[in-house]
Amino acid sequence: MVSSLNVIDVSRVTPSDSSESLTLPLTFFDLIWYKLHPVERVIFYRLTDVTRPFFDSVIVPNLKSSLSSSLSHYLPLAGKLVWDSLDKKPTLVYSPNDGVSFTIAESKADFSLLTGNKPFPTTELYPLVPELRTSDESASAVSFQVTLFPNQGFCVGVAAHHAVLDGKTTTMFLKSWAYTCKLQQEERNQTVNASLPQDLTPIYDRTVIKDPNDIEAEVMNHWKSKLKIISDGNVKSLKILPTPEPSPDVVRFTLDLTREDIQTLRERLKRESSASSSPKELRLSTFVVTFSYAFTCLVRARGGDPKRPIGYVFSVDCRSLLDPPIPSNYFGNCLSASFNMKLTAETFMGEEGFLNAARMVSDSVEELDETVSSNIPEIFAANSSLPPGAQLISASGSSRFGVYGLDFGWGKPERVAIVSIDQGEVISMADGRDGIGGVELGFSLQKHEMENLIYLLPEGLKG
Repeated sequence: MVSSLNVIDVSRVTPSDSSESLTLPLTFFDLIWYKLHPVERVIFYRLTDVTRPFFDSVIVPNLKSSLSSSLSHYLPLAGKLVWDSLDKKPTLVYSPNDGVSFTIAESKADFSLLTGNKPFPTTELYPLVPELRTSDESASAVSFQVTLFPNQGFCVGVAAHHAVLDGKTTTMFLKSWAYTCKLQQEERNQTVNASLPQDLTPIYDRTVIKDPNDIEAEVMNHWKSKLKIISDGNVKSLKILPTPEPSPDVVRFTLDLTREDIQTLRERLKRESSASSSPKELRLSTFVVTFSYAFTCLVRARGGDPKRPIGYVFSVDCRSLLDPPIPSNYFGNCLSASFNMKLTAETFMGEEGFLNAARMVSDSVEELDETVSSNIPEIFAANSSLPPGAQLISASGSSRFGVYGLDFGWGKPERVAIVSIDQGEVISMADGRDGIGGVELGFSLQKHEMENLIYLLPEGLKG
């Protein structure tokens, strides 16, 4: 059963300074995502003495006024995607008085269950995520929801259109909002319109994205052919494509890996690699170690046909890889991907399964260079036509985003959940809450597979 939710209010929040208009064309990095499911996050804050009056009189007003101030630095987020009949692609447009949807709600759900380390029905998170409005004519960029759990805490839910912003940009905005909200409280609840630190100030210059090979045309042609098959063929509709409802027995589980856990896994790979017939030195970054381990455990948890096709895909932030590099605070998408679909389950089911995964993921990371964006059309097409029965495992988020630094003035988050990992077999990744090198891995699986996974995950951490 989904815990009951009482919606208290739905309003619009506009930027505090909204006198100018702004138009941003989408790049080929953005166009990959314009029909796909939004990225949904819920950020939980434990506050055991929070009451409804305190929530109404302190938390909500501070969040709303600081959101308004922050949007004045991020005007496109208050705008919407539109597609003029004469244009070849959608455009992100902000006009004065545009705003974001802001929902205030109260939940009777068990806060400790949703933020703890035991599995729970993934549907329990759905009421905490705001709706992102899309139609044939337009699509919102983001929407927000703040939900009270009386005497337990509150959460901030975010639904973000992936054609507008990637995880790096989303986190940059959330950090800006948190920075402004905390500063506002320190200034005794005065509305703050102070400038942001440079690393949180967005850069909108689209000319930094080069497209000499006309990747944009390839992406749009792929969408046109795909939409002829899976929808009414209206390529200019900005409605998000429907996604299948997850099975009611899907459950959510989070594994907290400490820095020591990750080092244990790293040392295991070093031992196994040096003892193998091919002792090639591996790139044992935190990402390679943790993703390879989670990937291997997921394949084993599924069990089944050892000959079934297996693949992995993970996003690659191109900002620092491109030549010349893109500023780290560039606003929008700047993602490519690494994709490998030439594997079978048996490669990862034996004793060397973890080592095999780490070798492949290590090689994939080593191959990344300034040409990383040129393979986007190929990956886009391959990801859309998987072989029958394939298990494709992907990663969402990053342990480098620093989401546990999101302090709005009431402390750091108790838990950050990426709800949208339900759309496919996705591992969510975040920095550890302890702030000293740990990693948080989130999973959403059918109950019987999750039981297998929870049994398997601790096995490799024994050294």
